[in-house]
Amino acid sequence: MSDNHKKEIDAVSGVETTGHEWDGLKELNNPLPKWWLYVFYATIVWAIGYWVVYPSWPLLSGYTAGVLGNSQRADALAAVEAGQAARAQLGAGLNDASLEEIAAKPELLDFAMANGRAAFGDNCAPCHGSGGTGAVGYPNLQDDVWIWGGTLDDIHTTLQYGIRSGHDEARFAEMPAFGRDGLLDKTEVDQVSSFVAARAGLEPEAGVDLAAGEVVYQDNCASCHGEDLAGIREMGAPNLLSANYVFGKSVQAIKAQVNAPRHGVMPAWEGRLDPATIKSLAVYVHSFGGGE
Repeated sequence: MSDNHKKEIDAVSGVETTGHEWDGLKELNNPLPKWWLYVFYATIVWAIGYWVVYPSWPLLSGYTAGVLGNSQRADALAAVEAGQAARAQLGAGLNDASLEEIAAKPELLDFAMANGRAAFGDNCAPCHGSGGTGAVGYPNLQDDVWIWGGTLDDIHTTLQYGIRSGHDEARFAEMPAFGRDGLLDKTEVDQVSSFVAARAGLEPEAGVDLAAGEVVYQDNCASCHGEDLAGIREMGAPNLLSANYVFGKSVQAIKAQVNAPRHGVMPAWEGRLDPATIKSLAVYVHSFGGGE
């Protein structure tokens, strides 16, 4: 660019140039549209008015309060306090009501569902999924397979004390490692696994003696899972005829569980969450449709 170029009239547009030129391109001296200038001037006036009326400029030990003395921070804190007061009132209602009463009263139910949904997302979704569908090792809360029971009270107890959580009141059950600890030999593990698979609607391994597998089952498994494989809830023994298995439903998954079982752990939420939130979670989880 050269500052020595003189202003001239552009032959094409008829507009005077500014005298600036870059690589043969000359800058036209087009003024800004008046409407744009008016808007720009209005924003300046607005900004000055805002500085006067509202808090705006930081000082060494505070800020300019403005003519109105308004504070969005104070407004937000007041809104939070009002919300907490309303929540405390409804929360007290949850504490005083039974689970059945919460489910029967629309106002308490709406609050419990909203509270439970938020608590589920924060505390339960990482294991059970945002919709409660679970994964391998984490139960599906939408089906009707409940090892410890799916009533409101059952779910509340499980939430409160956990499963193998170390809490004194925790749900607890442990399946022996029949193969790893030598309680059954490999052939017996194969036989009982194929027998259970066949009864559960799966294709057993070819050539395995299912009659022998039934004998192994009745001698070693029926005391917990029942002679009919339907499970015994009081012992935390799953129904082996159910549609879903926590650790996978296949012959190989069953065999792995018989050989060296995995045991999941669910934390006790008592002491971590307040009683009203635990009740809310019980109501919310029960609403998934898999409860009883």
